[in-house]
Amino acid sequence: MTQASYREFLENKRHVGAREGFAATNLPSFLFDFQAALVEWAVGMGRCAIFADCGLGKTAMELAWGEQVAKHAGRPVLLLSPLAVSHQIEREAQKFGIDAVRSDDGRLSGLITLTNYERLHHFRPEDFAGTICDESSILKSFDGARQTAITAFMRKMPYRLLATATAAPNDYIELGTSSEALGNLGHMDMLNQFFKNDLNNSFTGRMRGEVSKWRFKGHAELPFWRWVTSWARAMRKPSDLGFSDEGFVLPPLREVEHLVDVQTLPDGMLFALPAVGLKEQREERRRSMQERCEKVAELVNSTGKPALVWCHMNDEGDLLERLIPDAVQVAGKDSDEDKESRLLDFADGNARVLVSKQKIGGWGLNFQHCAHVVTFPSHSFEGYYQGVRRCWRFGQKSPVTVDIVRTEGDGSVLKNMQRKASQADAMFERLVAEMNNALRIDTAHGFHTPEKVPSWLSKTN
Repeated sequence: MTQASYREFLENKRHVGAREGFAATNLPSFLFDFQAALVEWAVGMGRCAIFADCGLGKTAMELAWGEQVAKHAGRPVLLLSPLAVSHQIEREAQKFGIDAVRSDDGRLSGLITLTNYERLHHFRPEDFAGTICDESSILKSFDGARQTAITAFMRKMPYRLLATATAAPNDYIELGTSSEALGNLGHMDMLNQFFKNDLNNSFTGRMRGEVSKWRFKGHAELPFWRWVTSWARAMRKPSDLGFSDEGFVLPPLREVEHLVDVQTLPDGMLFALPAVGLKEQREERRRSMQERCEKVAELVNSTGKPALVWCHMNDEGDLLERLIPDAVQVAGKDSDEDKESRLLDFADGNARVLVSKQKIGGWGLNFQHCAHVVTFPSHSFEGYYQGVRRCWRFGQKSPVTVDIVRTEGDGSVLKNMQRKASQADAMFERLVAEMNNALRIDTAHGFHTPEKVPSWLSKTN
């Protein structure tokens, strides 16, 4: 076997994403240099993912990509987004001069049709050349039927783009789900190819309720990141991809803890202790609801400035709405139309205070006019991250304050959230570093350094 054929043999063994796009032409001038580079790469790929932090212009990149695909294919592109976000995207499209129109009932208009994930059932996949999933990380928050419907809707489309800020870099299942939606390796195929299950999915482990632990197989980490690099790009700032960070430096973020004294102690307790386990934590949350909500009202009622208040329970939201006279609440019981209307009222400055749950209003919306976030601790780092990033994002002009209202019993919950935050920061930095390293060593022909053909393969019969 010759060195050239051995190189071809190795290249054929490598798992990479499919490159089925086309060359981008006449990219819009409103794109920053790093955005233009990402759009050019994404158009050339055809099916890919962009993991870019909040405020780095995912909307502009999505619109530019969709315009390129629609003009090339001669058919429109469907852009799916969380509730109320399609309204903001439509405004951005008008500002940029891109033909993108919102539709709630299945009617097509413009090069890009904008709608919400909840209204996907009104549309037919055969009407579109491609699909864009805005805030694609939200897909894992949907029930299985809806997630399956979204993946099935895109399955035969030649052009697909996933865009999100928080594809958890240590959540390999999520990376596999994204790959599967793009038509690459399925998530189980990915796990079996690159990872080893320490519990071996044993019957005993499943009966004991243990969570499967996946770790890289020997020498599989670099091939894994090279595979991810073949269909995705990740960045938290332009310099992650070699561009200047000028204009993309965030103002300071100040996180302040407020410890609330609870009048009612747990049964049999002489003083408050950190709640242990989910049952105790839920009981602590309900027992301390009045005191915690009163503290939130104290923090926002006297400022006269916009405030974003995140709650976890319906009763918390209702109580906060009563304690904060000029607040509007967006709750799960509201219709989609009412949710959108109230979220947009806050975004437009028509409501001073917004009260909601992060899983309802914490995705994709731009609240840069607000520099004050109030929240309670939770185990979900992603929920906390998204909730803060509605305000603390590129484009924010003022320092942002995050007030975390907690009780003594919330101590372990807060520590867990802080641990996840540190882990996520470290893991995302690792993701960017590994992807850039893979890009540096990867070439169109495989490796920078020549392969040494084993002697037993160097002769042909």
